[in-house]
Amino acid sequence: MSVVIGWDIGGVHLKAARAEDGRITKAAQYAAPLRAGTEQLLRALAQARADVGPADRNVVTMTGELADTFASRRDGVAHLSQLAARELGAVSIYAGPHGYIRPEHAGEHVADIASANWHACAALVARKRETALLIDLGSTTTDLIPIAGGKVAARGYTDAQRLAAGELVYTGLVRGFVMATADRAPLHGAWTPLINENFATMADVHRILGTLPAGADLMATADGREKTVAASRARLARMVGSDAADADDATWTLLARWFAEAQLRAIADAAALVMSSAALTAAVPIIAAGIGLGAVEEIARRLGCACATFDELLDVAPELRVTVCHCAPAAALAALAS
Repeated sequence: MSVVIGWDIGGVHLKAARAEDGRITKAAQYAAPLRAGTEQLLRALAQARADVGPADRNVVTMTGELADTFASRRDGVAHLSQLAARELGAVSIYAGPHGYIRPEHAGEHVADIASANWHACAALVARKRETALLIDLGSTTTDLIPIAGGKVAARGYTDAQRLAAGELVYTGLVRGFVMATADRAPLHGAWTPLINENFATMADVHRILGTLPAGADLMATADGREKTVAASRARLARMVGSDAADADDATWTLLARWFAEAQLRAIADAAALVMSSAALTAAVPIIAAGIGLGAVEEIARRLGCACATFDELLDVAPELRVTVCHCAPAAALAALAS
């Protein structure tokens, strides 16, 4: 039996997926914020290795090189590549179109390795679909990648290029800042400017609405307090200069619904832009990945597109289908390398 484990080292999460002869048999996500150093990542790697077991081959992609811990992306790519080799043993680093690179050569391929996890997902979709639009709505960002002619048809590759092309939108279901979702909101019949402080995140919005998937929010809240609906209302109220007691629960639910709608509109606008640039028609199927599957399905409905979930493209143990969507880059790497 051939065993491959795909690893996705992000700035705040570690994701792992195990493939046995190409079938995904284990997948998991761990909190591993890199902002204060690599200690939590090392603990997460140890836990993940215990959970997913040994492998014949480990394949790594990353976005964690962006963390403040590192002086530059080059520094981050080199550090994380070396760390992965030390902790995991037999490791290849994913370099997008350039394939797999040995860790000691990572410094020669920084532009190809840095934040290339989106490309792993897109490459997997391109193997399975002639035409599609991949929308991966994660905890922090959303990737929108066109597939045309069975190939990845993205206009950008680096973060800067993809931001300019609309293929990377900095909004996520959990860690997206409410203050970055809009600059004003409707409250008591007036447009109210938002306070530019990180008082609340989109996790609070989706917690209030009951649309936050179980286990998706692994980070501390903006104020360090509990993850309850009441506490989320209090955090959201602060965004408009208020306390939760200043209005009834229905008012804060309506406000949360407005922010969720603003997030959807931003992603739907980006999807329309990407579809137009890649000459994709309204009939193009959308492939949904990430923790925001429900939101992506709603975007597909609005655009008049059929929608399939990422797990449908893989051989996956039935109980792991949702988890595989949440850990799409890791699962894609495991499948591609198999």
